[in-house]
Amino acid sequence: MSGGTVALIDYGAGNLHSVENALRRVGADVALVSDADALAQASRIVLPGVGAFGACYQGLASLPGMIEALEGRVLKDGVPFLGICVGMQLLADRGLEHGETPGLGWIGGDVRALEPSSRVKVPHMGWNDVVLADDASGLIYPGEAYFLHSYAFDVADESHIAARTDHGGSVTAAVARDNILGVQFHPEKSQAYGLALLERFLKWKP
Repeated sequence: MSGGTVALIDYGAGNLHSVENALRRVGADVALVSDADALAQASRIVLPGVGAFGACYQGLASLPGMIEALEGRVLKDGVPFLGICVGMQLLADRGLEHGETPGLGWIGGDVRALEPSSRVKVPHMGWNDVVLADDASGLIYPGEAYFLHSYAFDVADESHIAARTDHGGSVTAAVARDNILGVQFHPEKSQAYGLALLERFLKWKP
């Protein structure tokens, strides 16, 4: 793996190859990584994810040494990190889907179910506005992105909320802290808006 390589964590996530294709479209040198030792050479790390929080966490935890390697590279070495959809939600302290599952705990908060009402349906599916909050990363721009989720990140410290959207109330659209960025929406499905975000991520020097 070369020094300029983006490590895309391969733990069985359903959106793995669509994220890979989007990264390649914006010029990334992508390596699918399921071996924790391979993270040592990565210059950037992307964690995809779709489906249930617990299943995604178990898939990640089933890769020997992967969580520890991620903590070493991201939290200690400061490698730029992007979590997408459930990959963002895994940054939380815990997920409350089908019981309680611990998360990585990199950004405090819980992942809770969206509440349906007469005005909104769950899952939250389709295009919606991305409204800037306190984006410390500088990577999130206002615009429209594609969402598909039934659970949302209830962030403990509002200074970590980079952007919000509205679906029957305020919903976290992106989180940021130091060298860590997470987005609830799917950049790989968000056409020009999403590709532009991935392009900025490739140039990011937090």
